[in-house]
Amino acid sequence: MGTSRNKIAVFIDGANLYATAKALGIDIDYKKLLAEYKSSGNLLRIFYYTALIQDQEYSSIRPLIDWLDYNGYNVVTKDAKEFTDSEGRRKVKGNMDIELAIDAMELATEIDEAVIFSGDGDFRSLVEALQRKAVRVKVVSTIKTQPPMAADELRRQADEFIELQEFGKKFLRDPNDGERAPRREFVRTPAFVSDRPPIRGNDRD
Repeated sequence: MGTSRNKIAVFIDGANLYATAKALGIDIDYKKLLAEYKSSGNLLRIFYYTALIQDQEYSSIRPLIDWLDYNGYNVVTKDAKEFTDSEGRRKVKGNMDIELAIDAMELATEIDEAVIFSGDGDFRSLVEALQRKAVRVKVVSTIKTQPPMAADELRRQADEFIELQEFGKKFLRDPNDGERAPRREFVRTPAFVSDRPPIRGNDRD
């Protein structure tokens, strides 16, 4: 978690973390995740990034977004875009890479450590840029799935790679805890996808 002298910022790629947790069969409690980082006493910011479907009667992610916004997270959203794929299926895409990268670089001079919850290989350049500014970077994802959800180049670039399957045990949802944060679910159509599928260890652009 870092030493008491460190100032930490956490950046959560919501769609990527959701896909990773789903692949591992785990269910994250964001209240416990926040408490885990607050317990170190040096959390400067914790961001959650996601695209939202507009003009929809019900969005299954809205309860979680509202809870995060009221409970210490810096929620960053933008409108998702609808499209029709080659098979005529309506889908929604939204990529938050740029927003996450801008926030991370703006905070680079204020923090000692950045924690990125994503396995997306596109963040390798961001990790390298933060390291040039003397920021220690930890990446949280998994290599326990087949194929791995964490891109090899991102894992190698990070100062430390944290396996979500093990680390996530600290903030799994407890079905008996009535105070837990709402669950993130995608149960309605159109389906949500990022601008590209979650980048796994064997994928390359």
